[in-house]
Amino acid sequence: MDPVTALIEAWKIPIGRWGRTFFDFLTTNFAAFFDTIAEGLTAALDGMVTVLLWLPPILLVALLAALAYLLQRSWKLALGVAIGLLFIVNQGLWTETVETLVLVVAAAAVSMAIGVPIGIWAAHSDRVYQILRPILDLMQTLPTFVYLIPVLILFGLGAAPGLIVTVIFAAPAPIRLTYLGITSVPKPMLEAGQAFGATKNQLLWKVELPAALPSIMAGLTQCIMLSLSMVVIAALIGADGLGKPVVRALNSVNIPLGLEAGLAIVVLAIILDRMARIGREHGR
Repeated sequence: MDPVTALIEAWKIPIGRWGRTFFDFLTTNFAAFFDTIAEGLTAALDGMVTVLLWLPPILLVALLAALAYLLQRSWKLALGVAIGLLFIVNQGLWTETVETLVLVVAAAAVSMAIGVPIGIWAAHSDRVYQILRPILDLMQTLPTFVYLIPVLILFGLGAAPGLIVTVIFAAPAPIRLTYLGITSVPKPMLEAGQAFGATKNQLLWKVELPAALPSIMAGLTQCIMLSLSMVVIAALIGADGLGKPVVRALNSVNIPLGLEAGLAIVVLAIILDRMARIGREHGR
C-alpha cells in the first residue's frame, strides 16, 4: 500500500461508529415509542389478514373479480383475475397471497398518502424540491438490504418492519411522479384558471390535479410494483407472505416450492398492475 493511501485510511471517518451510537441512543431512549408503533401496525395488518382469511377463498376471488370488472368494465379482465387467483388457490398458497396482498395494498396506500402531498408541495416550492431531490436519490439508490438493518433494530421482527421498509422503498415513486405531473400542467391552463378568478386551492383541485392524474396513477402503479419487489426481502425480517416460501425454497434448494411461489408473485403482480392501470387510463 502506498503512503498516501495508508494516510487516507488512517484518518477514516467513523461513519459506522456514529451510526451505531445514534441507533443505540434511539433504542435506549425511545424503545417504548418504536414498540408501540410496531405493535399498532402489526395489529392492524393482522386484523385485515384475519378478516380476509375468514371469507371463503372462492367468495374473495369472486369479490376481487367483481372489483376488477367495476373498475375496467371488462369481463376479460374479471375472468383473468378469477383464473389467476384460482391458480394460486390450487397451488396451496392462498394464505400467503392474502398476507402479501394486505402488505402491498397497505404499503401502497401509505406511500401514496405520503407521496402525493409531498409531490404537490415540491411542485409549488423550488426550495422544497431542491432539498428533497438528494434525499429521494439516496432512498432510490441505497441497496434495499441496507434498509433492513436500522428498521430491524428499531422495530424488531414481523409485519410492521416489513411495512415500514416497503414504504421507505416505494414512497419516492409517487413523490417524483406527482411532482412531474403538477409541473407539467400547461401554463395556458393555469392562466385561464387565474383569469376566471380561481384561488390557489381551486387551481389545485380543478386544474392541476385533474391534469396530473395520469402521472399520479402511474406513480401508484410503480408504487405497487416496487412494494411487490420487496416481498421476498421483507420476509427476511419476519414479514409473512409469499416471500417466506421463496426464502425457504432458497435455503433448501427446493425448486418446486420456489417455482410455485414465484409464479404466485407474478400472477398477483399482473392482477394488481392491470387493476391499478385502470384509473390511470381513465384519467387520460
